[in-house]
Amino acid sequence: MKIPSDKRPRIVIIGGGFAGLEVAQKLRNKPFQLVLLDKNNYFNFQPLLYQVATSGLEPNSIAYPLRRVFRSARNIFFRMTEVERITPEDQTVHTSIGPISYDYLVVATGSMPNYFGLDPSKLLPLKSVPQALQLRNHILVEFEKALLANEPEEIHSHTNFVVVGGGPTGVELAGALGEMKNFVLPRDYPELDFSAMNIHLVEGADRVLPPMSQAASARALQYLKELGVEVHLKTLVKEYNGKTIDINGQAIPSRNLIWTAGVKAASLPGLEPAFGKSGRLKVDAYSRLEGFPNIFAIGDVAEMASEEHPKGHPMLAPVAIQQGRLLARNLLRLQRGQQLKPFDYFDKGTMATVGRNRAVADWGKLRLSGFFAWLAWMFVHLFSLVGFRNKLVVLVNWVYNYFTYDKALRLIIKRGKNQEEAFVETPVEAETAG
Repeated sequence: MKIPSDKRPRIVIIGGGFAGLEVAQKLRNKPFQLVLLDKNNYFNFQPLLYQVATSGLEPNSIAYPLRRVFRSARNIFFRMTEVERITPEDQTVHTSIGPISYDYLVVATGSMPNYFGLDPSKLLPLKSVPQALQLRNHILVEFEKALLANEPEEIHSHTNFVVVGGGPTGVELAGALGEMKNFVLPRDYPELDFSAMNIHLVEGADRVLPPMSQAASARALQYLKELGVEVHLKTLVKEYNGKTIDINGQAIPSRNLIWTAGVKAASLPGLEPAFGKSGRLKVDAYSRLEGFPNIFAIGDVAEMASEEHPKGHPMLAPVAIQQGRLLARNLLRLQRGQQLKPFDYFDKGTMATVGRNRAVADWGKLRLSGFFAWLAWMFVHLFSLVGFRNKLVVLVNWVYNYFTYDKALRLIIKRGKNQEEAFVETPVEAETAG
């Protein structure tokens, strides 16, 4: 791999998600040479993927080119590549475009879907921009097929949707599908009887949004029911054949099982001694891997045990961002021979939206719901987007959708044989905006 020679210490960052991006941003033009590696050439704002999947936003509204982020940085080099393995004994990262040496290594590979033994080729995941676009295509194609079907059960199999996972992504996606059913799709497909379209949300816990307060969970459940979503709690999906799913003894015909139920760490070969029981990389309070003093892990892939989080911090974007920010400062301290500072997570709160004017938010002891929580959710997500253009485009789309009850991006990009191909499982950042 061709990287200009440099006497400065080289930091290799694997992963351009929330965690890796934060480290690189904070070390911009500092006395290091940074090499950022990612299999995509863009930063993906994952919390809004569900809006791409439900025709509310275009993919380029929530993605931003990494090279453009670091256009003015003199010490940062980006390479688009797949990382194959790490050999700590000679401080080398082996990639699909060749080996690269490091003085310090930052692993910020995020997480990937955990299907718990189910066949991923029959499921519709939502963890990356390509998957969101494929899901949008799939949803719209299913209604085109429903128009051509004759038997009621076949029509139902195309118009029934099952969302597995009652976390923020699953709740927000189910709410968006409910709004499409009530306000958008009937105008596009007047020949279809939309009373036959059922949206099911399946959650293994006893409430939706388990990480949030009981009050937020109860209000979110109420909002989902108002939108016509059938919620199944304390329910697990044990088997799915691609056509029928059994929910609490009820066989539901559906070709649309959307998977948002769980993730697992996207760890790399070569670091096995540091793997914890969960598959995450065990790190100390300074994000250093156990047994590897010059290798650090942050974000979803890192298992940093603490008194409040004995199994590691939650896989959330705020955790990844705060760990990345502190690690950048600690790397500077390390170079200066100063004492490193331990990580102390500051929980800024959690929020989720369930559609227009419907949202819930927990900020410490403060509980918000309804219109003001929805406005807060919009503001936080707009502020978190990378790039002024993306902020502006998303805002314009949201204002248009709000006043017209319409989603104008209902385009089927792919048709024919490729439309039926399995969704490819790829490691991606899984932190969600809190």
